[in-house]
Amino acid sequence: MNDVKNFIKVLRDRLRNWEYLYYVENDSVVSDEEYDYHMEALRILEMKYPDLITIDSPTNRIGGKLKSGFCQFHHTIPMLSLDSIFDESSLLNFDKRVRKRLQYKDDQEICYCCELKIDGVGVHLVYKNGILISASTRGDGHIGEDVTDNVRTIRAIPLFLRKDKFFPELLEVRGEVFMSNDAFLKLNKLFIQSGVKTFSNPRNAAAGSLRQLNSSVTHERSLDFFCYHLVSVVLSDDKMSLSDSHYNRLQQCAIWGLPILRRYNQICTGIHAVLQYYKQVQQDRELLGFNIDGIVIKVDSICSQNNLSVSLRAPRWAIGYKFSAKRFVARICDIRFQVSRMGVLIPVASIIPIVISGVVIRSVNLHNIDFIRRLDLMIGDFVIIQRIGDVIPKIIHVVFSKRIFHECRPIMYPENCPVCSSVLYQICCKKRVILRCNAGLNCFAQRKEILKHFVSRKAMNIVGMGDKIIDRLIKVGLLSTQVDFFKLKIENLVSVDGVKFDLANRLLHAIEISKKTTLSRFIYALGIPNVGECTANILAKHYGTLECLISAEIISLLAIRNIGDIVAYNVFNFFRNNHNICIVNELLSSDFGVRFMDG
Repeated sequence: MNDVKNFIKVLRDRLRNWEYLYYVENDSVVSDEEYDYHMEALRILEMKYPDLITIDSPTNRIGGKLKSGFCQFHHTIPMLSLDSIFDESSLLNFDKRVRKRLQYKDDQEICYCCELKIDGVGVHLVYKNGILISASTRGDGHIGEDVTDNVRTIRAIPLFLRKDKFFPELLEVRGEVFMSNDAFLKLNKLFIQSGVKTFSNPRNAAAGSLRQLNSSVTHERSLDFFCYHLVSVVLSDDKMSLSDSHYNRLQQCAIWGLPILRRYNQICTGIHAVLQYYKQVQQDRELLGFNIDGIVIKVDSICSQNNLSVSLRAPRWAIGYKFSAKRFVARICDIRFQVSRMGVLIPVASIIPIVISGVVIRSVNLHNIDFIRRLDLMIGDFVIIQRIGDVIPKIIHVVFSKRIFHECRPIMYPENCPVCSSVLYQICCKKRVILRCNAGLNCFAQRKEILKHFVSRKAMNIVGMGDKIIDRLIKVGLLSTQVDFFKLKIENLVSVDGVKFDLANRLLHAIEISKKTTLSRFIYALGIPNVGECTANILAKHYGTLECLISAEIISLLAIRNIGDIVAYNVFNFFRNNHNICIVNELLSSDFGVRFMDG
């Protein structure tokens, strides 16, 4: 038995070492075939001797367990977003702000750590005594989803840290899960062959693969990972401490076995060195093999980071410097009008499909009537399009020299709602002209968007309740208001086209989990006009309870810092509407049991 135990240990050590060399040192010392042979040998031995299986075994990467949904993970330290800039002057302003806050003299240069801004999905990893015990997504920054089983299947992420004199008893790090361009093309090729809808870009593929309920699917998707931040650490020897340098801490993470982008993690002394780094990365961008949309600039000193602190949504010591977007010519085929959650009509331009950065663009948001008038846009025009921040397509201007008048026609604005046929009202809001349908829940489009918003990931987070299922539930009369989600039974769901018994069970489980939420998520889920995540969080912290928020007078709301007049009146009016109050009371009643974890 001891011989078997020793041989299993040799196999595990060998596999871990190969993974470390490949993902951290970028050194492939064995072929895929030899790696697979050793993995299979270990798997067979563990099947034969199940008592010898350990949680950190390399075989635990191979998934297979089907989940009914994801549990919530509460981030002790919020996973904040990054503020973004797009030009050199904004970068110089960032440096100026940092220098002012840190009280640097004119001749003192700030030491920055520069990294690639990988276009992937942020994850939070927790290691206890060197073993990976938890992995979660960013979520809304405060509450993410527990994706531990899925992350275990990603070879680049070590299940067990390598020993070192600084070996941590507890380690929390963050990094980016992403998909290489080759893996993305290979996956989409398989999807095309199988007749399955393809992913639009590698980031969406990575996000979709990471949030699979079946971890074996994640295992098959060839995801990759780079560590970019050490959040907190408790060392085994309390007399030792880590470097004050963010860059050096990343090097320590690499010693523990966590992959970092060694070549592109660089110290830049002064903002002009940062600019040189940016230009070099821009040249190397197409050679990387994975998508990036810019660079990340961080103040290197941890002490200085703590002094700079954070705002509501982003650290003041870091910023994302995004690449300027490429511009393309496209032709407008038609203009259609969509109805938003608030009843506002949004014009959308259909264009002859073009490909930008590997993404097929078929339509572009035109925002409002004023935007169309400023462009002087006609159906049939040629326009210049770019993806802002390499994400959102936007029309920059019309190419008037290409306008063929007998092939173009003016845009006709509807008088009735294109969905429910209600009469539209023209309203002047913030010096803009908008068209609005006031039918509310009686308008199918508004009802659908209100209900979609309510179940969305940053709101009540009912996992699996997608657009198509909501559409079908509305059409068969099972969904009219937010309360109806909590009235659904197994027999209701299985009667809907495309919903099998297993999916119905998972949906009911997700609905049950969603009842336990936070006050800020609940406020956001209600869909109060102009109340986003940050505003919902401010209101929750200020009033503490929903009862206090509901009874708040307009003077109280106007006095809150970072709450503008329009938001204050929207909140006040929302809770003076009897229909809204009935919905809230029903959701919180003992019949449905929505409750807040934060009191």
